[in-house]
Amino acid sequence: MKSYKITVNGVTYDVTVEENTTDSVPVRTQKPAAGSPKAASKIPTAGGGSVKISAGAAGKVYKIEKEAGASVKKGDTVVVIEAMKMEIPIVAPKNGTVVSIDVSVGDSIEAGQALATMD
Repeated sequence: MKSYKITVNGVTYDVTVEENTTDSVPVRTQKPAAGSPKAASKIPTAGGGSVKISAGAAGKVYKIEKEAGASVKKGDTVVVIEAMKMEIPIVAPKNGTVVSIDVSVGDSIEAGQALATMD
């Protein structure tokens, strides 16, 4: 594991990146670094399902691929976000059912924000 300090839109985050041999690399976002202007603010969280599907980067919601009630398999795209002119698919972490979609197309989002939930 490696630790990095990343600044996004003026907010500094301490992140730990774990090497993974699968297709995706998980990024754990920790509390904003001390002294950060948004250190006291909360990243919005979702409700509904027991598994949260979160944004890996700050950006805008570009497309919603699945609706609440949809059955998904691990790796299926649920939401697509746009960050730095790239489309980034946000995928289901496991097989299950989408319980809620907690964003709308065009919404600005923060890294770590819950976009959807599933069971």
